[in-house]
Amino acid sequence: MATAADLEPADSEPESDSAVGEPDARVGTLAAQIARRIEADVIRRGWPVGESLGSEVDLRERFGVSRAVLREAVRLVEHHQVAKMRRGPNGGLFVCAPDAGPATRAMVIYLEYVGTSVTDLLHARLLLEPIAAGLAADRVTEDGIDTLRATLGDEVAHWDEPGVHSQDPLHPVLGQLSGNPALHLFIDVLTRLTARYAHTSRRLSKAEMHTAKETSHEAHRAVVDAVIAGDAARAQTALGAHLESVAAWIEKHRVRRRGPRIAGNVVEPELVEGPRAKLAEVVAARIHDDIAARGWQVGQVLGSEADLLARYGVSRAVLREAVRLLEYHSVARMRRGPGGGLVVAEPEPQASIDTMALFLEYQGVTGDDLRIVRNAVELGIVARVAVRQAEGDAEVADRLAKAVRWTTEGPAEDARKADLFHAELAELAHNPVLSLFLSIITELFRRHAAGRDRPLPGDTAAEEVQHVHQRVLDAILEGDAGLARHRMRRHLDALISWWH
Repeated sequence: MATAADLEPADSEPESDSAVGEPDARVGTLAAQIARRIEADVIRRGWPVGESLGSEVDLRERFGVSRAVLREAVRLVEHHQVAKMRRGPNGGLFVCAPDAGPATRAMVIYLEYVGTSVTDLLHARLLLEPIAAGLAADRVTEDGIDTLRATLGDEVAHWDEPGVHSQDPLHPVLGQLSGNPALHLFIDVLTRLTARYAHTSRRLSKAEMHTAKETSHEAHRAVVDAVIAGDAARAQTALGAHLESVAAWIEKHRVRRRGPRIAGNVVEPELVEGPRAKLAEVVAARIHDDIAARGWQVGQVLGSEADLLARYGVSRAVLREAVRLLEYHSVARMRRGPGGGLVVAEPEPQASIDTMALFLEYQGVTGDDLRIVRNAVELGIVARVAVRQAEGDAEVADRLAKAVRWTTEGPAEDARKADLFHAELAELAHNPVLSLFLSIITELFRRHAAGRDRPLPGDTAAEEVQHVHQRVLDAILEGDAGLARHRMRRHLDALISWWH
């Protein structure tokens, strides 16, 4: 692992006391806008890894901003792994190839905080993973078959190691073999989060552990056999049954704890301490884990800057960059003055939404990829909301009716008003995983359109969109879940035309 000296920024320069503390909101807002423009430019260029976007001077002139604003924007762009600033002769901001680490961490940070339950996770997995298994069966190659058999072999090779469902690589492998980047990434996150519940299980006897592992392995073998045979229906059925058994196992063995939050470290060391990681990201992840371990007490002071420097053993420059990352994710904020210090904040999802959307854009997700995932997520949401309505939840009709009207009644400058109906449906389903996934997909649509100078229809199609939303709502209120799903599916299929 790299040492602090190895990872210390070579060009770290003294910063004023205002570098940490309550930042100038105008600088932060403008920097975020510039970062978004830089990222849209990268998308527009087809994400040309290694290409220079310009020197610091070029970029300041192009965007007409100060050095402080540009450097803050570059920090955000670097955190998203869209581009990296290279100092010295022939330096500049160069496009880079992102990996899934920051995207995964960002999602886990938010889902850990909001109290995602094992029921939420397994419901999302049951919607997405059988689809991945079916696609893998349709698309499997000789190399894919080798990968599947090697994965099963690894399970047997590590048979005696502790943990039952904690390391379950077959599921992400199926996501990868589906050929759908969105499915792959979402399944990877869901598998990691489910593993945290397995880690909270009561201690098992050797006999119980052996039985659990044997059962899991046999289920995996049945799925793999179906995929290799090209039998998509059997693969989907076998994986669905396996996930049901995983849910039952975790529910039976999980140790009950106070509060709904996922236990354990939310940021795995291997995701942040690799060769590409910066020391500030490692420190930010460790501070985040400390916050999670204390029960995420919003408003709690973790310590002054001096305290944190001593606790984490890093330089002032590294700590301040780590704090910026924490502030970006709304994990914690530095407060100045008497009684100040790093204060635990309430996370918000936009940081993870932005990071995931950018990563999927880089992965070359297609309109058909999104159609498959969005249909699964939104049709699952519609089904759950229809059940709530049938059970007499008055909130459903009220909130959705307002969302339908907002499509035409909302202000023209509200670019997201057409999405409110979909967002409200997701909130009413009471599953934070599905709500976050849907937000990522809609954000990806916006970034993709902006990167290709193709504005979404907006007000030009407002009346038509309102009509479609009303018809979906009418079916829900009539208790006809099947019709509501049919109408939503047709609506989503029409939206995909805007991807191209």
